[in-house]
This record gives sequence, C-alpha cells and structure tokens, in this order.
Amino acid sequence: MRGAVIYAPGDVRFETLDDPKILQPTDAVIRTVATCVCGSDLWPYRGAEPVDEPHPMGHEYVGIVEETGSEVTHVRPGQFVVGSFATSDNTCANCRNGWQSSCLHREFMSTCQADYVRIPNAHGTLVATAEQPDAELVPSLLAVSDVMGTGWYAALAAEVKPGSTAVVVGDGAVGLCGVIAAKELGAERIIAMSRHESRQKLALEFGATDIISERGDEGIARVKDLPEGIGADSVLECVGTAESMRQALHSTRPGGNVGFVGVPHEVAVDGQELFFSHVGLRGGPAPVRRYLPDLIDRVLSGRINPGKVFDLTLPLDQVAEGYRAMDERRAIKTLLTV
Repeated sequence: MRGAVIYAPGDVRFETLDDPKILQPTDAVIRTVATCVCGSDLWPYRGAEPVDEPHPMGHEYVGIVEETGSEVTHVRPGQFVVGSFATSDNTCANCRNGWQSSCLHREFMSTCQADYVRIPNAHGTLVATAEQPDAELVPSLLAVSDVMGTGWYAALAAEVKPGSTAVVVGDGAVGLCGVIAAKELGAERIIAMSRHESRQKLALEFGATDIISERGDEGIARVKDLPEGIGADSVLECVGTAESMRQALHSTRPGGNVGFVGVPHEVAVDGQELFFSHVGLRGGPAPVRRYLPDLIDRVLSGRINPGKVFDLTLPLDQVAEGYRAMDERRAIKTLLTV
C-alpha cells in the first residue's frame, strides 16, 4: 500500500509501505475512504517535537472494513466506519466511566494517512453507519473522528451550559468545532478569538456571536469588557501554547471553567495563581468514542456540518502539499481522498 512517512521537520514523503495485517483477534483492517492532516501533525513537521527516525503519520480516518479479527463482532467487512484517534476496548473500568481515551488497553493511532489502516481494539473503537453515507457527508464524518469530538469535549470540559458565555481560544479546526459544540450546548454568547478573516467568517457561520482579534493582555481585556466585566463562564483552549493557556485562564471568571484540549507545549500553570482564581481546569485527550454515536447522528441528520473546516482537498499522494499548506496557513485543514 501507499502512505505518508515523516523523515524530518518539513520532510513528509509518500511511499510504498507494508500492507497492514490482523495481529490480534480484536483488530480490524479498513480501506481508507478519507483521512487528513491534523494541526497536531504540525508539531513534528515544524520541529517542535523530535523526529528520531522515519515513521508513518496520521490519526484521523473513516473507511470500509476489509477484514476483522475473530473477536470483533460489532462491525463486519463492507461496513462504513468512523473511529477515534485513541483506540479503546470500551469495556474496561475507564471506558465504562466514559474515559475511553484513557482505556487500559489504549493505543494512539499514527498510521492513518495511508490506503489501508490496521485498527487495534476495533471491537470497541469503530462505529458503523447504518448504510454507506453520501459522499458530501464524508468530510463531516471524518471531522467527528477527531476535531469535532475534541471540540465537543472542550466544551463539555469547560461546562458550557444553556445561556452561558463561552470563549474559544484558537481558530484552527478544533477551535472552530468548539464553536459548533458551544452552540449545540446552548451558549448564548460565543466569542471566537481569531485574527484570520476566513476563519472568522467560518466561526460566525458555525455560531459565534463575537470575534476578538487581539491576543495576550489586550485580548483578555476585550473579554473582560463583556457584561459584568469578570470574564467568561467557559473558555475552550484549543491551541496548546503557553500564551493560549494564559489567555484562557485569565479570560475566565471566578467559578468558571477552562477546557483545554490543545496538546500542551511548554505550558506551565502557576499553582498559587490557579488556587486564588477559583477557575476550574480540565483537559486531556478527548474521549471521542464516548461521543461518536451522538455526533454521527447529528451529522447524518444535517444538524451540524463540521466538514466545512476542510478548506483544501487533495488526493492522498499529495499529502506533502497538504502539510505545507497548513504550515503556511494557506489552509485550515487538509482533507486527503483515497
């Protein structure tokens, strides 16, 4: 088969790789219908994470089941499936508590920018649609496998409630999906922090009521200009830098909550400051599997359309250009068709 391999920062190649095989009775192999480049893929691409040796890339996927292990009973060959970037057996204590991304048998997907993918823990990870979805729904179903599920978790972790005020820090695909989530959960006012016109436009289309383009202290001050002047009820941190975390924490009112889903890089939280802020803080890898049935239904019913975050579509063999476009901010998110 063919797939993407990163060799060094800025060096992604499309190569011939070994075909995936069933290694465990709980595995499945899927034929990829669509995959994509994630904002978190840019960390190694930009050299912010080490690339010690060449390795495959990609953790978002939808596809058709080709083969299943003997213990996989929930899906069968020929079905269209959506999965999560974190695999789960969906039966362990952590899974039963709704934290599938902390499954005791978790594996993080990392080979999905390819023609075929082996899915560990397929029996607990994959969710099949009742029938083959229309082609126009595929981008949104792909978004559900990570960015929409992660944006949803950010909103829940920040305890967005009906009538509340929510701020979204980050205008990438996760942040934009966080706007969708905040709207679906009933936030009355949704402030997207963005400096890019195309992303601002999409945020407003997704349900944002206000745009704040300033960052740092100036951006925090703009949030504090909201009614009552104490900050937002809920803040979704969707970047993972020290600046974005500081902006999130300082934009939240006492008693409010921050949901942080950007993978932290050089982020340090001052314990004294957090203690006296009365701000709640929850984050981590999103338990996407918990939300898959609900989010898939919302996509299939036309209630949400997170696939609009894909503003560049390329064939899989042009994956390197997909990385370049996102790195240069010529694209929010690149969809790769197989």
